[in-house]
Amino acid sequence: MISLTINKIAFEIGPLMIRWYAVLIVGGAAIGTWLAYKEAPYRHLTGDDLIDFVIWAVPSGLVGARFYYVIFNWSYYSKYPNEIIALWNGGGAIYGSLIAGTIVLFIFSYYRMVNPMDILDVAVPAVFLGQSIGRWGNFVNKEAYGKKVENLDWLPSFIQNQMYIDGSYRNPTFLFESFGTLIGFILVIIFRHRLKSILRGEIFGFYLIWYGSIRLIVEGMRTDSLMLGMLRVSQILSLILVLIGFCFIIYRRFKIKNIEFYNLSQGEQK
Repeated sequence: MISLTINKIAFEIGPLMIRWYAVLIVGGAAIGTWLAYKEAPYRHLTGDDLIDFVIWAVPSGLVGARFYYVIFNWSYYSKYPNEIIALWNGGGAIYGSLIAGTIVLFIFSYYRMVNPMDILDVAVPAVFLGQSIGRWGNFVNKEAYGKKVENLDWLPSFIQNQMYIDGSYRNPTFLFESFGTLIGFILVIIFRHRLKSILRGEIFGFYLIWYGSIRLIVEGMRTDSLMLGMLRVSQILSLILVLIGFCFIIYRRFKIKNIEFYNLSQGEQK
């Protein structure tokens, strides 16, 4: 017998209803910002640099995620324009967020006169962790799931119950992506100050390869993919990210001379 699923509303403050989706997104962003803040002094950055960047990047990322999703679902939102801003109901695309965040990054770096590679390297663990936590918002909203499966007995009952959708159990693709990005976060945290051969910018290159590969696989399991004709948009972008990541690392390692190593003592100057 299937028990009740998780309520989308986390808590209420007077007439204001706070949804789990928002709590998880904001929570992931807050933890990620703290991690980046702690790492900033190792990368020629100050805490103020990181906080100022986050103030611009986080809201821009949310707008970008929604804009990307709406554009590829315009046939629906053109009929219901009042729902375009209803991000709290779900419906965002991480690639839209990453594109918006990258635009803000280069504008911010130019005006603050900091190396964008430093911000990217510092941001990677925060982004990995934020993505891992944020995917549980999809879990609560019952979105971003996969095809029908016989059972989910290998999972805890609360996940099984939430993945019972439209009369069938569904492949928990949110969980696969959450777990994959968590592994990426752990790998970066373990190795970024232990491996002596990591060059400036290569942590960012690793992110492109790792996340692009995970999303390429997981996207093929989903039933709600944004489509461009017969092709899944996110799989196309994922493949592009993986190729860019490999080319980025190879080019910088073998074609550009005198790139400093990532592993600097705290406060060391350029």
